[in-house]
Amino acid sequence: MKTLIFIIAAIILIVAVIVIRRLMRNARNQKLMATPLPDEWIKFIENNVPLYKTLPRDLKIQLGGLVQVFLVDKKFEGCAELEITDEIKVTIAAQACTLLLNRKTRFFPKLRTIFVYPGAYVANQTSRQGFIEVEGPSTRLGESWQNGPVVLAWDNVKHGAWNIEDGHNVVMHEFAHQLDQEDGSADGAPILENRSCYGPWAGILSEEYQALQGKIKGRRRSVMDRYGATNPAEFFAVATETFFEKPRQMHKKHPDLYDELKNYYKLDPVNWK
Repeated sequence: MKTLIFIIAAIILIVAVIVIRRLMRNARNQKLMATPLPDEWIKFIENNVPLYKTLPRDLKIQLGGLVQVFLVDKKFEGCAELEITDEIKVTIAAQACTLLLNRKTRFFPKLRTIFVYPGAYVANQTSRQGFIEVEGPSTRLGESWQNGPVVLAWDNVKHGAWNIEDGHNVVMHEFAHQLDQEDGSADGAPILENRSCYGPWAGILSEEYQALQGKIKGRRRSVMDRYGATNPAEFFAVATETFFEKPRQMHKKHPDLYDELKNYYKLDPVNWK
């Protein structure tokens, strides 16, 4: 009996600690969300992330709060002798947090560290050729690990952010993967608002994914980058880039896909530009 009482008491204590930590974290986040960004940080965003200037005023204020929380939560590490500065952190955070606007969020809960290289970097990659696995070097601009870090090339971060009409944004791409991976799998289906959303999501994204594959095979042009035809996870990441950087083209050519992303992100970028 004493053992059972001890176990129950221990469980109650653990639950209480978890609840208290969660309440403290929520209180901290609310305070940070209400804290305006320093003027210097706003200048970094305005200079490096032109998309920011197109946001309505209320979204700019909200983004500032999200950036504050993000920068307290996440750790940045420079690679290949890159020195991490406030400019690097704020520029990356502003783009990543754009994906969180207007939504209930846990701030990319599986992510702890963002590694930043000065430019393209080389990593080992395993690929399959028939029944044989081949390992070799691969040049990369960014990547997102399912239960680990995000890795980014700083020069590509700046280039992708600066051109807001080319449909390429490495930060949004890799952080879309983070959203996709929150449920434990990278399958192009992030956690949706409720169960009824999954049927339409699967139907529309699957149809659009197959259509993109068909266009690539037929060597026809598409609003979305051909890399989106790689697999469903890459399709979602590429579709996200396109949604934010080519909203009018996506809305015209792929209205159903645009509406699905609009419902998921709770944003309508068509009205920003």
